[in-house]
Amino acid sequence: MFSRLSTLSVTLLVFLTLPAFAAEPAPDFTLPSFPDNTEINLKDFKGRVVYLDFWATWCPPCRKSFPWMDEMHERYKDEGLSIIAVSVDKKRELIAQFINKTESTFIIAHDATGEVAKIYKLRAMPTSYLIDRNGQLVMTRMGFRSSDKDKMEAAIQEQLEK
Repeated sequence: MFSRLSTLSVTLLVFLTLPAFAAEPAPDFTLPSFPDNTEINLKDFKGRVVYLDFWATWCPPCRKSFPWMDEMHERYKDEGLSIIAVSVDKKRELIAQFINKTESTFIIAHDATGEVAKIYKLRAMPTSYLIDRNGQLVMTRMGFRSSDKDKMEAAIQEQLEK
C-alpha cells in the first residue's frame, strides 16, 4: 500500500509541476481597450513577454490579483513585460467601477462577447497565460493564490531573461 501511495504521490507531484501544455502559438486577438476603446492586438506585443489575464468584476480572486499585477507591471515593464487583463464582463459600467477603485496602470481589454475567452479555452476565473517574446504560450495558471506569487514572478523573470 505504501509504495502504491508513494508512486501516486510522485506522479501527482510531477503532473502538478509541469506546464499545462507544451509551448504553442498564442491565439491572436483584437479587443477594445478600456476605457478609450483603442484596439489591442496581441501580435503588436511580439518581442515582449505578455502576462495575459482573464478576469471579471464578480470574481473575488480576480480582485485580489490586481495589486500583484500592478506590482509586476511597475517592476518589469522596462524589461519587456506587458500585462493585458481581459475582462469578460458584459457591461462596461461594471469594469469602470472596478477600475476606478483599483487605479491599475496595466492594459485593460474588454471581451464582452466572450469570443477570445473561448479561443483560449477559459475554464476558471481568473486564468492567466504567460506568452514569451516569440508569441508562444509557455504557462497557464487557473485561479489566483497569494502562495503562488513567487512562482509566477519567477516564471516571468525566466522569460524576460531569454
